[in-house]
Amino acid sequence: MSTPATAERGRFAGLLAPSDRDPAPVTEPAVQRGLRRETVLVLGVSLGSSAVYAVLSIIEKLTRPVPLSQQTTAMNQSATPGRPWLDLAYQLAGVVLPLVAVALALYLLNHIHRPAGDVRAGHFVGFDRREPARDLLRGLGLAAIIGIPGLGFYFVAKAIGINTQVSAANLQAVWWSAPVLVLAAIENAVLEEVIMVGYLFTRWRQTGWSWPLVIGLSALIRGSYHLYQGFGGFAGNIVMGLVLGLVFVRTRRVMPLVVCHAILDTVAFVGYSILQSRGISL
Repeated sequence: MSTPATAERGRFAGLLAPSDRDPAPVTEPAVQRGLRRETVLVLGVSLGSSAVYAVLSIIEKLTRPVPLSQQTTAMNQSATPGRPWLDLAYQLAGVVLPLVAVALALYLLNHIHRPAGDVRAGHFVGFDRREPARDLLRGLGLAAIIGIPGLGFYFVAKAIGINTQVSAANLQAVWWSAPVLVLAAIENAVLEEVIMVGYLFTRWRQTGWSWPLVIGLSALIRGSYHLYQGFGGFAGNIVMGLVLGLVFVRTRRVMPLVVCHAILDTVAFVGYSILQSRGISL
């Protein structure tokens, strides 16, 4: 007789079971090694390099004479204060140039061991506009599920001294600051979800890795490039990566994850900017 716990484990195992929506596996060991090297190179020019700098950043913060909780991590800063048009150019470049790595990842999926016959990579990983209403609803639901507990976890992590105070928006008060913050939020969402989930999940599954390994390793890397915020940001983003990874395995669509991530970052960036302008500190 099955128990509720047994039934729950069965549902979880069924979620991670092989599916006809999985990418076609590559069986030749040499090709598998080549694909894994490819993922290292893609990470090296994108979020993997961010993880290295984040590790160095947390080491630098921990070796200061000031406790971690009394330090501030500033994000979205002006590049040329007092020169708004040049600053705008810098901000737009900072939004557009990281997306080259996204284009590279999709290009590689399309042209090197394509995941599913003639299906384009964007279509295969669900980075398209086929289901706009469903993607929006799923993204909104995920944002609520992740965002509300995540904010509480941030305050707890800061209170117990394992996280810095995150200053999420530090642009000058100019007309374009809010639109740029929204664009930065969208850029973060596209970069992280397409590479960390759509691309890596596809490639690692092609090389024969199990779903638990794929989801767990991707979540660990996601947490590592948020270490610059402190250990709260590290742990919180691992949890977020696990949740989003499981959602992708179930839906095989990146777009709900992009919508969720973009909403979370937009609320964080623009909301912080509004509170800061009113003299309210987090």
